[in-house]
Amino acid sequence: MVSVSGVRGRVGEALTPEVVTRFAAGFGAWAKAKWSAGTRASGRCRVVVGRDSRVSGPMFHRATIAALQSVGCDVIDVGLAPTPSIQLAVEHHDAAGGLAITASHNPIEWNALKFIGPSGLFLDAAEGTEMRGVVESTVPRATWDALGAVQLDEHAIGRHLDAVLSLPFVKVDAIRNRKFRVALDCAHGAGGAIIPELLKRLGCEVHAINLETDGRFTRPPEPIASNLGDLERLVLESKAEVGFATDPDVDRLALVSDQGIAIGEDWTLALAARLVLKYRRGPVVANLSTSRIVDDVAKEAGAHVVRAPVGEVNVAMRMRREGAAIGGEGNGGVILTEVHLGRDAPVGVAVLLQMLLEDNAPLSAVVARYPRYVIVKDKLDRPNAPLDAVYDVLRQGFRDAEADTQDGLRLSWGDRWVHVRPSGTEPIVRVIAEAPNAAAARELVTRSRVPLDALGR
Repeated sequence: MVSVSGVRGRVGEALTPEVVTRFAAGFGAWAKAKWSAGTRASGRCRVVVGRDSRVSGPMFHRATIAALQSVGCDVIDVGLAPTPSIQLAVEHHDAAGGLAITASHNPIEWNALKFIGPSGLFLDAAEGTEMRGVVESTVPRATWDALGAVQLDEHAIGRHLDAVLSLPFVKVDAIRNRKFRVALDCAHGAGGAIIPELLKRLGCEVHAINLETDGRFTRPPEPIASNLGDLERLVLESKAEVGFATDPDVDRLALVSDQGIAIGEDWTLALAARLVLKYRRGPVVANLSTSRIVDDVAKEAGAHVVRAPVGEVNVAMRMRREGAAIGGEGNGGVILTEVHLGRDAPVGVAVLLQMLLEDNAPLSAVVARYPRYVIVKDKLDRPNAPLDAVYDVLRQGFRDAEADTQDGLRLSWGDRWVHVRPSGTEPIVRVIAEAPNAAAARELVTRSRVPLDALGR
């Protein structure tokens, strides 16, 4: 799979060291050419490289570094680190770009290469197309005397922590004095390298599982509610006030309430916005598949929500254009410009603790103040045909809906919506619906699947 999210596949099948090397070398050549042509060009072209904890990570890490050296790029190696730490390192070093070796929430047999531009943002569609053109051409290699060098950077995570703890509306001393009891599940991902230290600096009493950064996932890595049973039990056993769960590359954060109930990853952005909108003016930017609980929270604060296509870079670019107070995605991704324009679970942790501090109420009580919605998610194999005909049938069948065609088709009403789009990370079509109850959401999914099923036959 090659998309705006990078290149990913199952290790040993579609994704091999040869594939990773080809894309890494192409990215390096592209970044070097852009760097040389840019106004900031001085010295040698440098590219940041880091990885999450996946078992295949060290192998692909070595292949990536060698590929970059082969095209004359110097490498800044941050080792095992969260994706947001890698993005911040690109900005810190004023690098020409970065490569994050991570398949994010995908199952254990997957890995991926994510392409980061010099701004610390993932490549947008135009940049990705341009870069892939280099990959598909004859990539120019460096001679023996122009190969890239490698420099270790052991401080990427430390700088990331400092940036989070420097947020002006996160009152570190007050949170420390509160001494929150927190349960934590890092899924054997890179979160074990940063979240425990963050919670320690915030004075929390931590009860944790799956902290080892060995990539041997003991639960499905996506932090959706159905995968968080062990964390729910840990919250109850430890009498924790909140449970935090991250995905392997630490850009997504999910919450378990004090009642031992995973409240759904869509609440992470909504509750973070609830806090930030007390201190910042501007809209909230969220993708088209994000729960409308974000709209309810924004409306309460006198703000509004701007919708963007799915994909972190799409949300980040819209945030920049709109001057957003906060943004993110309904998968547990929180983006604050004060740190960087990228999803960041450590930011989410700090902001959520500040929200609980200011509310002085249990998380379950805060959630209970708002309307409840039910999201139903479905997926099916992607048909070997354009989806435009499906979208036309759906618009005809739901004439009373407001249609948004930025990314597939999203049909919305006052209290419900359905979104049909091809995945950028898997060869599937996603159908996601939200409504005040499960039956209504399932009905939207079922009706939306009819033309898709017909196209696939």
